[in-house]
Amino acid sequence: MGEKVRVEVVDSGVDEERLEVLALLLRQELLMLDVRSVEPYGEGAAPEGSKGALAAVAGVLSVSLAPGLQAIGGVVAVIREWLRRSGSVRSVKVTIDGDVIELTGASDAMQQQLIDTFVRRHAGADV
Repeated sequence: MGEKVRVEVVDSGVDEERLEVLALLLRQELLMLDVRSVEPYGEGAAPEGSKGALAAVAGVLSVSLAPGLQAIGGVVAVIREWLRRSGSVRSVKVTIDGDVIELTGASDAMQQQLIDTFVRRHAGADV
């Protein structure tokens, strides 16, 4: 069984439309990994007349991947690099089974230690 990872772009200085654009840019980079899928995250009923069954949440993606340290670690590495290049106060919340870590563009040792612990906790059999 694979992991479902919720990835949420957080930037209080932009509107929902810009958050959606940012999430789609991040999605393109995540699709370069060996992932099963990266789709807009949806919850609740979609507006009447729309094609989907769920309403998409602006700036949020659902990533489906095989379980393991390498898969989760790859997603986190891509997100950190994407944030580093953005050079802004933007962050990304990564959620697996209700466990959340918020990544920033900072490259300090404490954040790396927290990331390593988070990834190992969700890596399953690869640990």
